[in-house]
Amino acid sequence: MRSGTISIEGISYNLNIHYEKRKDTRASISKNNIHIRIPVSLSREEQFKNLVKMRLWAINKVKKNLKKFKPKPQRIYQDEDTFQVDNEKYILKINFKDNKISSARIINNIIYIVISSNIPKDIQNKHISQLLGRCIASKRLLNLKKKINELNNKHFKQKINNISFKNKISNWGSCSENRNINISTRLLFAPDDILEYVCIHELAHLIEMNHSEKFWDLIEKAMPNYKEKEKWLKDEGNNCGF
Repeated sequence: MRSGTISIEGISYNLNIHYEKRKDTRASISKNNIHIRIPVSLSREEQFKNLVKMRLWAINKVKKNLKKFKPKPQRIYQDEDTFQVDNEKYILKINFKDNKISSARIINNIIYIVISSNIPKDIQNKHISQLLGRCIASKRLLNLKKKINELNNKHFKQKINNISFKNKISNWGSCSENRNINISTRLLFAPDDILEYVCIHELAHLIEMNHSEKFWDLIEKAMPNYKEKEKWLKDEGNNCGF
C-alpha cells in the first residue's frame, strides 16, 4: 500500500492506494480518508491510468458532497453530557490523561472516554466524536445484523459475508464485491424506516452492482415508497451524525 495526503477545498485527506488481487478498480471515501484499490495484475501504465481516473473521481465526489451539505458546527463534548440515539439515552464520562492514544469503552449506557491531553483541543473533540460513534455502533451492531438478515431473507435471499458500521461521510452505505455490507454510523441518528431503506439499497447491490433500472425495480419491490426515504436523506441527512 502507498499512502499520502491530498487537500480538497482546504480539507486534508489521507490518500491510500492499495494494489490487490481483484478484477476492477474501486475508490471509497470515509472521514478524511480516500482508498483507491487497483488490480495488481494490470500493467504499470494501466495502473497509473486507473489511479488518475479514481483520484479525480474522489476529488469530484468530495467537492460535490461539500456543496450538497453545509457542514454542521462541531459539537463540543463535555464530561457528564447526555445524548440520545433512537430510544436510548447515553451519559458521557470524559477523562484527560497523559497518554499517547485515546480510548473508549461502553458499560451499559455510560461511555467512558480517555483522551490524550497531549493533543490540541480541536483534535481532542474530534477523537471524542469518533470514539462515541465506534462505541454506540458496537452496541447496536447486533440489531443491524438482525435487521439486514431479516430484510435479506424476506426480499433478496442472497449470501452476505459481513455486516458492519463504518464512519462514512461520502455515502450512507456500501456493498463490496466480496458481499460485505457497510452502513454509515450517521444512520444511528436516523429514523428506523430510513435505516431500513439504506439496508434494502445495499442488499439490492448484491444482485445488481449498479444503479440500473433493474436495480431500482428491486428497491421498489421491497419498499414501494423508497423515494420518500431518499427525499428525507437529502433534506434531513445533514442533521445526522456525532
